[in-house]
Amino acid sequence: MRNCQYLKHKFKAKPVTYDGTRFASKLEFDYYLHLELLKKAGQLIMFLRQVPFFLPGGTKYICDFVLFENNGNVRFVDVKGIETDSFKIKKREVEAIYPITVEIVKREDF
Repeated sequence: MRNCQYLKHKFKAKPVTYDGTRFASKLEFDYYLHLELLKKAGQLIMFLRQVPFFLPGGTKYICDFVLFENNGNVRFVDVKGIETDSFKIKKREVEAIYPITVEIVKREDF
């Protein structure tokens, strides 16, 4: 397995490993910590990380988080510093095929 500290991301995202779990960026890790606080406060029942959606042509979109709120709502959240063209295309495809809306969360949103 490659050591995270030597990996360089094209958008300067810094991978974080916490408690044996790897996060693609510090932003994603910070949002994870935010969700843990919401869960402890009783606002979330639970959340899932890195949920795959399979698209036509063998393409796969991975949603960063799926949130299960205590009011019964389910939210699909992708944490983004930069929205690439590839992400925008996959997001449109997922929303066209599956009955969901993917929310984009940025640093200032939490």
